[in-house]
Amino acid sequence: MDENVVGNCKTVPYSDCEVSMQRIRIHTSEIAEAAKTLRAGDKILLSGTVYTARDAAHKRIFAMLDNGEKLPFVLKNATVYYAGPTPTPPNLPIGACGPTTSSRMDVFAPRLLDLGLKCMIGKGGRSPEVVDAIKRNSAVYLCAIGGAGALAAKCVRSLKILAFPDLGCESVKELQIEDFPLFTTIDCCGGSLFEVE
Repeated sequence: MDENVVGNCKTVPYSDCEVSMQRIRIHTSEIAEAAKTLRAGDKILLSGTVYTARDAAHKRIFAMLDNGEKLPFVLKNATVYYAGPTPTPPNLPIGACGPTTSSRMDVFAPRLLDLGLKCMIGKGGRSPEVVDAIKRNSAVYLCAIGGAGALAAKCVRSLKILAFPDLGCESVKELQIEDFPLFTTIDCCGGSLFEVE
């Protein structure tokens, strides 16, 4: 994990944690360890492998779990991005891929976190049940900038459809990303940007 302070490092106390304004480079292969040290407010540049999944994909993933089927990706220490990329333009790896409202996945998130999911990326707040599951599993919730799907697409180096191609934009995709700008929004202590006054 590469830590680079941008400007003055400003910290604000928050319950048992502290909100810090740092830019931190993280690779998804390090997310399990990074999740233990990230705090609400930390600015992230994320690189590596993320999997896209929204409502329809989550329903199918749950059906697969209930039936004892093998999932399209390994949940342990995985990073899921709540996004449904638009069709891919010619000569580009992906279309616009901004974040989906994360609360739509709140009914699914606790079980997936308990099964090893380590990082979720989306926008907006999460339910108390999701916050509890984040704390219980030393996981992390990151937010991307809503309305900036074209900008997010510039951080995607490649795209591969892994499962449910009939779902179109909601299929599960594997993205290779580089320096994707994100904010730590809910940390493993339960610190949350939505509760900072």
